[in-house]
Amino acid sequence: MRCYLHAFLLCMVFTFFSLLYVCSQLASTLEEGDDWSLREQGIPDRSAHDSGHPLRKRPGLAGLRDSEGLDRCKSGSVSYWNPYWRLPADVCGVNCLLESPLRVKSGSAVTEHSDGRGHLAVVACGPRLEETLTMLKSAVLFSKKPLHFYIFAEDELHNSFRNALDSWPRTVQAKFNFTIYPISFPKENAKEWKKLFKPCASQRLFLPLILKEVDSLLYVDTDILFLRPVEDIWALLSQFNSSQLAAMAPEHEEPRIGWYNRFARHPYYGKTGINSGVMLMNMTRLREKFFKNDMTTVALRWNEILMPLLQKYKLNITWGDQDLLNIIFHHNPESLYVFPCQWNYRPDHCIYGSNCQQAEQEGVFILHGNRGVYHDNKQPAFRAVYEAIQKHPFGESMETSLLLPLEASLKTTTSSYCGRASHLFTKKLKQSIASVQQDTTLRG
Repeated sequence: MRCYLHAFLLCMVFTFFSLLYVCSQLASTLEEGDDWSLREQGIPDRSAHDSGHPLRKRPGLAGLRDSEGLDRCKSGSVSYWNPYWRLPADVCGVNCLLESPLRVKSGSAVTEHSDGRGHLAVVACGPRLEETLTMLKSAVLFSKKPLHFYIFAEDELHNSFRNALDSWPRTVQAKFNFTIYPISFPKENAKEWKKLFKPCASQRLFLPLILKEVDSLLYVDTDILFLRPVEDIWALLSQFNSSQLAAMAPEHEEPRIGWYNRFARHPYYGKTGINSGVMLMNMTRLREKFFKNDMTTVALRWNEILMPLLQKYKLNITWGDQDLLNIIFHHNPESLYVFPCQWNYRPDHCIYGSNCQQAEQEGVFILHGNRGVYHDNKQPAFRAVYEAIQKHPFGESMETSLLLPLEASLKTTTSSYCGRASHLFTKKLKQSIASVQQDTTLRG
């Protein structure tokens, strides 16, 4: 009898240690995801306009993982950890049953860059060259403070961007620097990230991990047009409270036509979700924060949460990375600053009648021509604004060569709901043009 008991105890001990080993191996699977796939040289192209300030201590994305020796496997709470979610290795790698959240609040203050520049990022893949250049042009036309552009593009677009920006008049080039980066994703599941929703769109999720020495950043889609200075939305950083680290606009103003509240199969922010086409970030806070989530009781950092989210929700998301952002801020609503719809005005705000009250009062600040409306005839009012800015020659009067032709074009679009609301497109634009011309006169 005693022999059987000894054999039973030995089997139990062997089984216990085998389970610990399996947990350790499964929990460590995410380590490989932090090894990024970059080009061999790993050094972004820098234009002659670059200030020369090193944005990274070394090229590439190596060493993004920063556990800082923190032990998040503290006893006291039981977590049912699912290895399918592929949590970070330091989240209870061996002791995978006992874990508790590490509650850390970021105390990073909102600070401005010492060079006084606004920092603007965009991701361009496929046939988006001209659209992106028009967006950058709108940023330069109305901004009075210098800008730095971070352009993430496919390799075949690098020379085209560089040549186009170098061809702009020297007086215009003096207003901005630019840096061109390759498209880069974690080596593991790189193809899956690249094809999520639209080509390369999910690159925006990794900007805080790539631009590690950039404190704050304004990300915009390629189909954005600024109708007022970039520094005006940049100023919203100063309105963040101590817990807020990003700012976006609601996806919809009218719940009856909202997508998330009617169709989403995953958590989303607020009543109607958020749109990530214009996203202002305090990336220092974003990198430091531990985010609550529905995958583990352990709060995860930005570089730890993205892959588990994709693995859990990839079969339930429609709008790719924007859906992942909605999930994150659903669980961390205190971290988001929501700005009004006039900072991200889309066809949804006028296609069934005007439903952006702030734009009704003050005009549109940033126009977002999603669904390709700059390039078809579905929303001619949006296309008219795009073509007016695209065709405006640098150096000529914006009032005579941009505003007046635009107003004439908009008069032909009144057959659509958005055309009837097109006076909102020029309301703030007129003020922006007048301000630039007044500033030019004073300097002259």
